[in-house]
Amino acid sequence: MMSTTKPATRPENPRFSSGPCAKIPGWTPALLENALLGRSHRSGEGKARLKYAIDLTREILGVPDDYLIGIVPASDTGAVEIALWSMLGARGVDLLAWESFGSGWVTDVLKQLKLDDARVIDAPYGELPDLSTVQSATRDVVFTWNGTTSGVRVPNGNWIANDREGITICDATSAAFAQELDWPKLDVVTYSWQKVLGGEAAHGMMILSPRAVARLESYSPAWPLPKIFRLTKNGKINAGIFEGATINTPSMLCVEDYIAALEWGKSLGGLSALIGRADANAGVLAKWVERTSWIEHLAVAPENRSNTSVCLKLSDAAVANLSPDEAVGLPKRMVKLLADEGVALDIGGYRDAPAGLRIWCGATVETSDVEALTPWLDWAYSQASVSAAA
Repeated sequence: MMSTTKPATRPENPRFSSGPCAKIPGWTPALLENALLGRSHRSGEGKARLKYAIDLTREILGVPDDYLIGIVPASDTGAVEIALWSMLGARGVDLLAWESFGSGWVTDVLKQLKLDDARVIDAPYGELPDLSTVQSATRDVVFTWNGTTSGVRVPNGNWIANDREGITICDATSAAFAQELDWPKLDVVTYSWQKVLGGEAAHGMMILSPRAVARLESYSPAWPLPKIFRLTKNGKINAGIFEGATINTPSMLCVEDYIAALEWGKSLGGLSALIGRADANAGVLAKWVERTSWIEHLAVAPENRSNTSVCLKLSDAAVANLSPDEAVGLPKRMVKLLADEGVALDIGGYRDAPAGLRIWCGATVETSDVEALTPWLDWAYSQASVSAAA
């Protein structure tokens, strides 16, 4: 039995939630003091701030010059839904799912859009589907780059055809700013502010390749589109959306917060520095898992493991003598113990995922806090195990 003594060092910031995620280090409300509150987002100053957010996004993510970047309603979910409802139906589509959000897009396409020519290519939590079976040369493809609720990501974009006839729609919400995105393979990329950069919720980002724009201008779906889904006007792309003239009213307070996070990322050295921070954080957990017998990664293949939403489960040895209810209850007790201690907040596995822990390791988390967390995980396991045995 491991020691029940509480560790001496606590994380400075106990916020390891996988969304909304920790704010940038040193964040204070003073960073938002110049927000255009009480002003129209359509004023010259308002549009300039929105355009500045778009320009910083392009610079840090390395988005190609001929791709469009827009701010859209309803977080990453809104951005993905706009893409699905506006662009699918022109040809067959392959839908990839290996965790809850990918499964959600499958449900929308099959049960709401009711597309006949839709193939589901799925895998259980912890694994990737067989990417070699995806017919990206001739069909549209919908997938998540990083499965937030499973901790499984695609290793690269090599499985996507260069000379494809369809388009790829990529939900990159927990990958953008922490992982390299293969832009030539991606036609629609979406994410939300509250993930890797710790921004505020309710706003989504949509990045469109020239191929995606061509689809929008050449194809009209058979179903009606609500106003907040419409990206075209008179058969042409509504360019204003991608210059800061948003579809509906954004929160200029949230915009200023996103800008502050972007400027912080740029000050560190841009994308490579942000990726480096996430890699370092995930690396601390990986080394701890290697030396800890009671825990293991939910993601089976090391090359597919996320560096942001690190998902963990009890090892086979740890659950060998537990009933199914005890195996589910033990990590829940750990989560409560750590929250009560103010050491780690919101680190329970996603409600639809296998029972376990999910620890956010994105760029806004300090590596020293992850290092301080691991002894507490051992302590919480020892305490929760005693409860299970009682």
